[in-house]
Amino acid sequence: MQIMHNSPISFPGLFGDWQFTAGSIAIPVGHGIYWYGIILATGLLAGLLLCMHQAKNYGLTRDNLLDMILWAVPLCILGSRIYYVVFYLDLFRSESGGLDWGKVIAIWDGGLAIYGTVIAGVLTALVYCRIKKLTFGAMTDLCVMGLLIGQAIGRWGNFMNREAFGVATTLPWRMRLWTEAGTYVDVHPTFLYESLWNLVGLFLILLVISRGRRFDGENTWFYFLWYGLGRSWVEGLRTDSLYLFNWTLFGEPIRVSQALSIVMVAISAFMLFFRIRVQKRSPEDLLVNRIARAAENAGTEASAGAEATPSGAEAAPASAERNSDGAAASPERADGEAGDHKEEGDSHGDPA
Repeated sequence: MQIMHNSPISFPGLFGDWQFTAGSIAIPVGHGIYWYGIILATGLLAGLLLCMHQAKNYGLTRDNLLDMILWAVPLCILGSRIYYVVFYLDLFRSESGGLDWGKVIAIWDGGLAIYGTVIAGVLTALVYCRIKKLTFGAMTDLCVMGLLIGQAIGRWGNFMNREAFGVATTLPWRMRLWTEAGTYVDVHPTFLYESLWNLVGLFLILLVISRGRRFDGENTWFYFLWYGLGRSWVEGLRTDSLYLFNWTLFGEPIRVSQALSIVMVAISAFMLFFRIRVQKRSPEDLLVNRIARAAENAGTEASAGAEATPSGAEAAPASAERNSDGAAASPERADGEAGDHKEEGDSHGDPA
């Protein structure tokens, strides 16, 4: 089933005959500036602004975040492309069987995978935090919030491209697309499912998980748990899944994202249980709380030093006062001695 390029989009069960007809290209310059890219950039900016606002709550600064983002953005784009090419390798082969590098680098023709983005992002954060001696878990706890809002917004780029939709359905919120053959098909709007799922996950982290964090990395493991649950379900509905080469399980091809999601959910659940129930981690160990304690101790020491300084200053005037008294007494003794000498002089000078 080949969907028509710039097919009209409608939701007949919700909005009747109304159709969305805007094309996938926003500005027809060169290869075209696509709505997909504009929407992804909007998601990136929204995620960055949210993380900058939240940075202080994780013991990090805006400079820490911006420095890492400068490396993460290009590397994440590269990672998402490599991931897509690896699992869709046959699409990028030339007639001779080798790789067609022209197709590999033609990112404007589409072909990015979110798991490639996540993997590249995690590796970038790990290396950056090691070099800058920052707490890796605190950095990822901050960044997953930006990632969630970026994904929630970015999925609407799939809507503009008429891609990442699901199997046929008759549900009231079905999305209608038109094929090259001139017929329509009603499908699951899986881009919308994932967008809403990510938005709920973001609110859960902001309003629940982050407020009760017991260790750096808790937001991160919750993200992998939450996103993995949603993606494993949504992926089962999609018609454009990446498959794990030619491998099968129970006679069915293995969807890469679905398999990875299930593994990710299992690992995340174990790590959350282990850190919270077994290790019994405490909020006192969070980077932000350690920094606050260090600042408080430094303030206490500074106050103690300030209180000690006036005591020494008071001693100096007292000493000076004693010296003044001593200095005042000397002339009196000198006058007395002078008077004695004078009397003696007078007695010797009187004639008999």
